[in-house]
Amino acid sequence: MRAKQIPSSLTRSKSQILLLFFPLSLILLSFLFLLFPPSDPAASSTTHPYPHPLIPPQTSFVASLEHFLTHKALNHRSSDDTVRSLLQDDVRMFDDRKFAKEMDWVHGDPYYPLNFPIRVYVYQMPNKFTYNLLWLFRNTYRETSNLTSNGSPVHRLIEQHSIDYWLWADLIAPESERLLKNVVRVHRQEEADLFYVPFFTTISFFLLEKQQCKALYREALKWVTDQPAWKRSEGRDHIFPIHHPWSFKSVRRYVKNSIWLLPDMDSTGNWYKPGQVSLEKDLILPYVPNVDLCDAKCVSESESKRTILLFFRGRLKRNAGGKIRSKLVTELAGAKDVVIEEGTSGDQGKAAAQKGMRRSIFCLSPAGDTPSSARLFDAIVSGCIPVIISDELELPFEGILDYRKIAIFVSSADAVQPGWLLPFLKGISSTQIREMRKNLVEFSRHFMYSSPAQPLGPEDLVWRLMGGKLVNIKLHTRRSQRVVKESRSVCTCDCRSGNNTASSTLSEI
Repeated sequence: MRAKQIPSSLTRSKSQILLLFFPLSLILLSFLFLLFPPSDPAASSTTHPYPHPLIPPQTSFVASLEHFLTHKALNHRSSDDTVRSLLQDDVRMFDDRKFAKEMDWVHGDPYYPLNFPIRVYVYQMPNKFTYNLLWLFRNTYRETSNLTSNGSPVHRLIEQHSIDYWLWADLIAPESERLLKNVVRVHRQEEADLFYVPFFTTISFFLLEKQQCKALYREALKWVTDQPAWKRSEGRDHIFPIHHPWSFKSVRRYVKNSIWLLPDMDSTGNWYKPGQVSLEKDLILPYVPNVDLCDAKCVSESESKRTILLFFRGRLKRNAGGKIRSKLVTELAGAKDVVIEEGTSGDQGKAAAQKGMRRSIFCLSPAGDTPSSARLFDAIVSGCIPVIISDELELPFEGILDYRKIAIFVSSADAVQPGWLLPFLKGISSTQIREMRKNLVEFSRHFMYSSPAQPLGPEDLVWRLMGGKLVNIKLHTRRSQRVVKESRSVCTCDCRSGNNTASSTLSEI
C-alpha cells in the first residue's frame, strides 16, 4: 500500500515550528535549571552539615546518659585487642608492629604526622571502670541532698565535669552516627596515634566511699600501666580525663607523663604537684554549662531586658585564689545596678542564676578554689559578657579562640581598688557591648557538649589541638625507647659474662 502523501507546504510549516520549538525549549530548560539546580553532595553537606538537621543535638548530660544506657550500652559490641596478661616480649613485639605501621605512614602520607583524622584507640576496660559507674550516677542523681563538705551538690559537680562521658560516647559511637571527621576510632593498637582511657574518675571520687575509691584508682592504674602500649611510651600517648582537681589524686603521680584533660593549669600549686601538669602536654577543657543556651533569638529578645550592669550568683567565700570573691563583695555591696548574691543548690538556684544572667550586661567571673570557674561558661552561653578576674587563669582552646572578643579581663589589683571597677565597666561603649554580645552567640557553640558531638563544638576543638601535640609525643616516645633498647643490649651482654650490674641499672630507668 502506498504511503499517504503530505503536502509540501504543510511539511515546511512543521519544520519551521520545530526549528522555533528547540530554541524555546533550551531557554525554558535553562530557566528551570537556574531555579532548581540538581542536588550536589558537596552543596548538600554545606546546607545541612548534619545527617538529621531538623533533630537538635542533645546537650543535657542526664538525658543523653539515659538514652545511652538504655539504647546503646546494652547492645554495644566491638572488636578489641587489648592485652590483659603481659608477657616479657609483648612490648618489643608491639614496638616492632608500631614501627612498621609508622614507616608505612611516613612513605605513604606526605602530611604525616600532622595529618587528620587523628587515630584513637579506646581501651575496653572492665565494666567497673566505665558502665557500672555511669549506672551508679544514673540511679542516684536525683538525690540532691548529697552535698560536698562546702555545700556544693555532688551530682551537679559531676555534670559540670562530665567531659569524660561526652568524649567517650562520641568515640565509641558507630561511624554512621558520628559527625566529627578529624578523629576516628581504630581497633588495632599499632594503628593508633593516641590511646583514650575511659575511666570515670570524677564519678568514682564523689559517689564511692573513700577507701573503695582509692582501691578502684589503684586497680585502674595497674590495668592501664600493664598494657604494652603504655610501657612503650611510658604513657605519653595516653589520654586521661582528670577534669576535677580532686579526682584520681591518690595515684596521678604515676601517670604524670600522660595527657591530662583538665579544667585549668592551677599554676598556684594548690591542686597539682610541680611537674604534673603543663601546657606542653595537657589540654584545658571547658566546664559543662549549668544553664540553658540563650541562642541568637533569645539574646536579641533579652537585650532590652538587660538592666543589671553587673551580676554574680554563687559561693561568696572560697579558698586559695578564690579569696578575691570576699574582697569583691566588700567593694561592690550596695552599688546601684549590681546584683551580688549567695548561690543555692538545686533547680531553684539554677533558675535564679539563669534568670539573672539573662537580665545582665556583664557577669562577674572571679577565681574559685582554682583559677577557673564554671560560672564563666554559664555567662558565655547566657549572652552575658564575662568580666574575668583571675590572674592565673589559662582558658580552654586559647590557641584557637580569641577571648578578647567576648570577655573583659581585669587584674585582681584593679578589681578591688576602691571605686575603680564600676566606672570602668560603665565606660565601655554600647557599640562594643553589642559587638561582644554578637560574638557570644557565635562562640557559644564551642562550649556546648552534645550528642552527637558537633563540628566546632568542644569535642571537635579537643582533637584539633591534640593534633599539635603528636610530634612531641612521638619524639619523646622514641627517645625513651632508644634508652630502653640500649640498656637491654647492655644487659644481654653483661648477663652472658655473668655480670648482674646492668640489671640494677635497668631497673632504675
